[in-house]
Amino acid sequence: MKFVQRLAERRPLLLDGAMGTMLQASGLPAGVSPEEFCMERPDILQAIHKAYLDAGVDIITSCTFGGNPCKLPASLDVFAFNKRMVETARAAAAQAGRPVFVAGNVGPSGHFARPLGDMEPEDLIRAFAEQIRGLVAGGADLIFIETQFDLAEARAAVAAARQVCDLPVMVSMTFEQGVSLTGSSPTIFAETMQNMGVAALGTNCSLGPDQMLPVVEELLSACSCPVVAEPNAGLPELRGSETVFPLGPEAFAQKTAAFAARGARVLGGCCGTTPRHLAALRQALESVSCEERPLVSPAGICLTSRSQLLRLGEGQPFSVIGERINPTGKKELTSQLQAGQFDEAFRLADEQLQAGARILDVNVGASLVDETVLLPDLVQRLVSRVDVPLSLDSSSAQAIARALPYCPGSFLVNSISGEAGRMELLGPVCRDFGAPFILLPLQGTKLPVRASERIAIVEKLLEQADALGIPRRLVMVDILALSVSSKPEGALQCLEMVRWCRSQGLATTLGLSNVSFGLPARDLLNATFMAMCAGAGLSSCIANPSAPRLHEACDAVAVLQGSDSNAGSFIASYADWKASGGVVRAGKGPGAAAETLGDAVLFGDLENVLPLLEKELAAGAEPFALVQDVLIPAITEVGARYERREYFLPQLIRAAETMQKAFAHLRPLLEKSRGPEERPVIVMATVEGDIHDIGKNIVCLLLGNHGFEVIDAGKDVPAEQIVACALEHKARIIGLSALMTTTMVRMEDTIRLVRERELPIKVLVGGAAVTQAFADAIGADAYCEDAVSAVRAAKQFVTG
Repeated sequence: MKFVQRLAERRPLLLDGAMGTMLQASGLPAGVSPEEFCMERPDILQAIHKAYLDAGVDIITSCTFGGNPCKLPASLDVFAFNKRMVETARAAAAQAGRPVFVAGNVGPSGHFARPLGDMEPEDLIRAFAEQIRGLVAGGADLIFIETQFDLAEARAAVAAARQVCDLPVMVSMTFEQGVSLTGSSPTIFAETMQNMGVAALGTNCSLGPDQMLPVVEELLSACSCPVVAEPNAGLPELRGSETVFPLGPEAFAQKTAAFAARGARVLGGCCGTTPRHLAALRQALESVSCEERPLVSPAGICLTSRSQLLRLGEGQPFSVIGERINPTGKKELTSQLQAGQFDEAFRLADEQLQAGARILDVNVGASLVDETVLLPDLVQRLVSRVDVPLSLDSSSAQAIARALPYCPGSFLVNSISGEAGRMELLGPVCRDFGAPFILLPLQGTKLPVRASERIAIVEKLLEQADALGIPRRLVMVDILALSVSSKPEGALQCLEMVRWCRSQGLATTLGLSNVSFGLPARDLLNATFMAMCAGAGLSSCIANPSAPRLHEACDAVAVLQGSDSNAGSFIASYADWKASGGVVRAGKGPGAAAETLGDAVLFGDLENVLPLLEKELAAGAEPFALVQDVLIPAITEVGARYERREYFLPQLIRAAETMQKAFAHLRPLLEKSRGPEERPVIVMATVEGDIHDIGKNIVCLLLGNHGFEVIDAGKDVPAEQIVACALEHKARIIGLSALMTTTMVRMEDTIRLVRERELPIKVLVGGAAVTQAFADAIGADAYCEDAVSAVRAAKQFVTG
């Protein structure tokens, strides 16, 4: 029986447990790569697979969590290693005497894709594809992408799988405090992955069953596909020099079986779980009444960015898609795009967001412009500035295909028409990247005036989409507004078109300003037509959100449709409303254009920070005063917003980079007036055996912005080398990072050396697996749960 068919059964499927735990118990030497060990001792690996199969699991995962070319030891060939590991799992499965699935396991790469990190998204996709080719060649039944912490990387891995094979894909993300590392909620993750057509999705690692329950419940409420749950055997504790997961098999089984009662369809174990845990879970499930959960997809579409989600369709609030980033009729924007500059595009983005746009349409189709280069460039820059989803607007399918990898969520594509070959060329790209798209009912040279003509074109395009395996959840329709000055019946035909789309469960939009072309009082006509269409069920419109009448009409529609609770927003905005004026929302936030130097850091305005800094210097401001009174308070406020969960990792990094740019400009002036600055030195390192350094790098960036001289000793650094580096640079503080429970115990080696040699050095520790209890147990001077708390602790040590 195929994997997808088994998912539909009422009895949950069981995944295996922790491979790392079992390898350690089977003799994996400290500091040795698990991948190299398994290549040298396939007998041990096969015995571990057999132990889980004997426990009764339905799915075993290949030992390829670190099989990505970004992480695999150079001594191993990516394709050959992944193929061999799946073959080893297949050999064990063949001896089970019952149907068993082998999941080709794909872990995180250890890199962020641009613009958040330094890796090109297409390179990341190629890296995952290289690994997945090996998994497929080895005979995997499905691809299991797990322990993801960034939405963009999860998308890249799924897109790679789609390029390589047609196997079912299962994806799992890690959450803490209700969001992923880069600020995505379980619902945002779920909707993005469902747009990509995954067979199942869920969560694993970081949490025990009790802490994971709210995440699983949120996933169950958001998913129309089966949900996966793989908790740890509790939260890790340090007992002596050993990391221990406290939940025994029976306690783990009872708590995890409760997920099945709520509707989860795939259950397994992560860190600390053994075959005994899975055997106990299988037994516990025999007495659990599994919830029969209807898997129903909502009508309309869902757009996502890393931190925002927007639904368009029946029952959802009306939304405006900002139209202004389009060179048509805009000389300044056109000339800048031709020169490869984006200041005007950024200004228009900020203006539209402040006016209430929920999506930004992005079009770079000016003369003398290569859209295949410019659209991806502008998209990645906007992604680093704004939180809302974008609409990629281009007649060039290649430009859209090049830009989609830079989208960290489900962005909109504008559009697919009835032009010959357009659906066949662009539809599969949208399908594989999970990008909802607009269907434009245009075919040939004749404008379809009557709704029946437009419906016929849409029905034909939907048939083509169905044939290409594109789900309806990715489709919305442009109802095609025509100018009533030349087509008087055009407006009423649009209303009929809206009603038909609504009956089909299709979200809708239209280019609003087309309806009033050639007539006076265009804003009045546009706003009135929008209100009429919204009443008939229109989901959105592509328009200028700053137009006062449109703005008023949108706010009024929100009240009348019941999406403005108790008319709260309307009352706040229009208490002093005058019929002759208009109201445009004001407000600033991450990505906004800065008016002051402090705001430049607060909003992460990399483009404007130096002009604002020069303006302050020209007005006579002292460099030292700018650092102490403006830059430091601003970056401190960024940290406070991060701790309040108002900012997430992308905003934190952007603000830190802006601060760094300003300080680098000021540093020569500071040294000229005061001499070289004496900065306290801190040595940062990822401990021996651990090659993960994303968290360490973020901490280094923030510490540098707060007056520290940061010496980055690198990753996989032995304790002796860390202490030697600290002595060489006369460091007052050492910061240690570790991601894995198997390597965090190496932190104590450095602390022991510092204490034995009686060195006047404080040691900070942090990382995904590290806890306050663990830090206390190994004698660390401070536990830092994130980069902001690391800065705070370091400051306390040098000041007091």
